[in-house]
Amino acid sequence: MMEKINAVITGVGGYVPDYVLTNEELSRMVDTNDEWIMTRIGVKERRILNEEGLGTSYLARKAAKQLMQKTNSDPDSIDCVIVATTTPDYHFPSTASILCDKLGLKNAYAFDLQAACSGFLYAMETAASMIQSGRHKKIIIVGADKMSSMVNYSDRATCPIFGDGAAACMVEATTEEYGIIDSILRTDGKGLPFLHMKAGGSVCPPSYFTIDNKMHYLYQEGRTVFKYAVSNMSDVTEEIAQRHGLHKDNIDWIVPHQANLRIIDAVASRLEVPLSKVMVNIQRYGNTSAGTLPLCLWDYEKQLKKGDNIIFTAFGAGFTWGASYVKWGYDGDKI
Repeated sequence: MMEKINAVITGVGGYVPDYVLTNEELSRMVDTNDEWIMTRIGVKERRILNEEGLGTSYLARKAAKQLMQKTNSDPDSIDCVIVATTTPDYHFPSTASILCDKLGLKNAYAFDLQAACSGFLYAMETAASMIQSGRHKKIIIVGADKMSSMVNYSDRATCPIFGDGAAACMVEATTEEYGIIDSILRTDGKGLPFLHMKAGGSVCPPSYFTIDNKMHYLYQEGRTVFKYAVSNMSDVTEEIAQRHGLHKDNIDWIVPHQANLRIIDAVASRLEVPLSKVMVNIQRYGNTSAGTLPLCLWDYEKQLKKGDNIIFTAFGAGFTWGASYVKWGYDGDKI
């Protein structure tokens, strides 16, 4: 009888750019103010990658490099690299392929994964399945987005929300009862009208018209997206909790997508989990899309204990959403 293989996270690396865009500075660019942003979204500041010629692969590389150093990983031992992103460096080649070159990975294959703000959740489940198959031992998953590259800084409804950042996790095979235990992931094409970028793809390629009409910026119908995010994230976290006998007393952490503090509050209150057990860093980074979940792990790593029950949840364009149950594999303060 073969021992069951589990996929466990063995390390976290992260990176946010140095430049801090505060609410005060934002209010000089567009008609908004700190109070409005804090009460509606909960963001105090966000990090922006503003150096010329640097894209998402730069953020991803910084995070992955730190991860490899922290886990003492030989580049030749990496089997695969998955980069979850909505802001790739180029249409092609993939951002993951650029990462392989920059990190000197010779034995890995690599690809980008697109599920908007749910990207890291999807990458985690993809890596777990690949490891459980027995065909891969060591996979780097990255959530990275340079959201400033598609935010319209004259649109006061969306520009305060987003920031740039990346974080990466090492996912490895283990026979211990730890790791990425289960996920419930969903996709629903109904989300298209409410959250998208109109131009730049094959339906509407770039032209003078698309540029003149500001069609290369993120478009969001905030109220609708908010409503769907609250109900879907709350439902799916409750569903995964019930499936595994998890409740307010034995859940150690909830890691919610950092899109809006009111969504985070709603998810926590549905499970009756106190905010002290909820990872929150939206006030410092804003919404970094696929970067939010792993950046939470990066910030909170030292507080994590081996065996902690963690529920991740996210919601993104598409609509894409889901929740994952992870049994944490190491004491973060020993790293």
